[in-house]
Amino acid sequence: MDQGRDRHVEAFLEMLVAERGAARNTLLAYDRDLTDFAEFAMGRGEGVACASAGTLRGYMASLGTQGLKPRSAARRLSALRQFHRFLLREEIRTDDPTGLLDSPKLPGLLPKYLSEDEVDALLSAAGRVPGRPGVVARTALEILYATGLRVSELVSLPRMALAGDAALVMVRGKGGKERMVPLSDAAKDAASELVALSDKRVRWLFPGRDPARPLTRQAFFLLLKQVAIEAGIDPARVSPHVLRHSFASHMLARGADLRSLQMLLGHADIATTQIYTHVLAERLRKLVEAHHPLAVGG
Repeated sequence: MDQGRDRHVEAFLEMLVAERGAARNTLLAYDRDLTDFAEFAMGRGEGVACASAGTLRGYMASLGTQGLKPRSAARRLSALRQFHRFLLREEIRTDDPTGLLDSPKLPGLLPKYLSEDEVDALLSAAGRVPGRPGVVARTALEILYATGLRVSELVSLPRMALAGDAALVMVRGKGGKERMVPLSDAAKDAASELVALSDKRVRWLFPGRDPARPLTRQAFFLLLKQVAIEAGIDPARVSPHVLRHSFASHMLARGADLRSLQMLLGHADIATTQIYTHVLAERLRKLVEAHHPLAVGG
């Protein structure tokens, strides 16, 4: 145990590992945020686990005066809320003062995504890349667009993950949580072509320069940028996460519901999936314009 860390914070971090399978980077972020608050509370003569509502309000106000961006302040508040819920659950506290705090106002940023025509252009461009890199690019793009996988989930797929007649593939996501996602025939066909070019002793569908390790995310980013240039698309607009957003946006535009999309994307909270409601709003607007008796042209 870190001797400089509050024992309640230590217990909270241990819970995140044991119950939620939190990754190392997640733990480090929570540790930094709670340590920062602990120092502020100490300056007011209070402990991190018994700080008053006034101290919490003062801390959140101080973040603004420090020039911290609203999104970063919101992350700090999220850490404090989860910590205090833990304290309440463990009966260390009898109240949760974070319930009285207002969330920082965040800018209404919409996820960036490509049009269906642009995705088609990427797939066509990948087919024009010669040799094995072209097969890798096309297979990765087909899988990403068919499933909405995170890039970390993509590069860690086993060599035979898409083999056989299975219509679904098991994916291990954040926190070690597993989910099933459907496969397209195009993704399976591309994967079969890639597997045929690979050494049977290789473990990964996308091996790196060292076949014992999967392709790095950085190497895949570079390959994707090359394909974007070939497709005539600004490479700054193309990334694995943009393809994930494209998958989600296009699914909703074609009739998928948020709850199903949440399961496909592996979001723990549907609130995360709701960033795509801009697509639903546009679909509903078009529906009203097309069918409402008082709509112009209706």
